[in-house]
Amino acid sequence: MKNIFLLFGLAICLTSFGQEKTSELNKVLRINALSPGVEIELPIFKRSTIAANAGLGIQGSYRNMDNTGSGVTYFIAPFLDLSYKNLYNRDKRASKGKSTDYNSGNYWGVRLLTHFKEVSAKNIMRNDNTSFAFGPTWGIQRGYGKFHFQLDLGPVIYFNTQGDIGFFPLAPQLNIGFNALKW
Repeated sequence: MKNIFLLFGLAICLTSFGQEKTSELNKVLRINALSPGVEIELPIFKRSTIAANAGLGIQGSYRNMDNTGSGVTYFIAPFLDLSYKNLYNRDKRASKGKSTDYNSGNYWGVRLLTHFKEVSAKNIMRNDNTSFAFGPTWGIQRGYGKFHFQLDLGPVIYFNTQGDIGFFPLAPQLNIGFNALKW
């Protein structure tokens, strides 16, 4: 666990080296609908943001992290989703007259997703009440007025506090929601 946080911090430091703080990016408060949650995204460098999203969502179980055997398994649980995003095409979007409002752009980054004790789980018996998924991502996020859309993909290493660990080659994230506040 400690090593994962060190890797997360190292990735942020390496990708942000030489960037200066700027007001180009916005501080944004969002309300997400698909996995209901509240997200805050804060600029930390010229092209980089960090985001924290907390809420209640549906999660499929990772292989070897439950005692249910085979089949589709899912649960509803509180989550905390932390991410670092390096937005790389905002100047190009602006030069074409496309919006960069609400930090619209393509990005690559790093994501740490934590799920806690399930609220509802009809077809699953998890090995542990807390699970993590960590990995690099590539994605797009767009602000269409107050409407927010985000899609990202990337491989993850998943694990829990009991020592169960595995790899999933392509974990998607889809968020649709409302840009509540920009400053």
